[in-house]
Amino acid sequence: MLQLFFAVAFSAAPLTLYVPPVRSLNLFVEALESFFRQTSDYSARVYPRARIAFSRVIAVFRRILL
Repeated sequence: MLQLFFAVAFSAAPLTLYVPPVRSLNLFVEALESFFRQTSDYSARVYPRARIAFSRVIAVFRRILL
């Protein structure tokens, strides 16, 4: 049983290298939040225009095909 415990413990140890430390993770999350905050204004303006442009393109294709 002890051998199984050590086998599992040492096989899981390399997996901890893939998990970043909490302080690095906080900086990453903060950067993502900042990015989304900065792009939300731009996407709020672009999305309605893109939707109108896409519907116009689809309308042109409908007229051509029908």
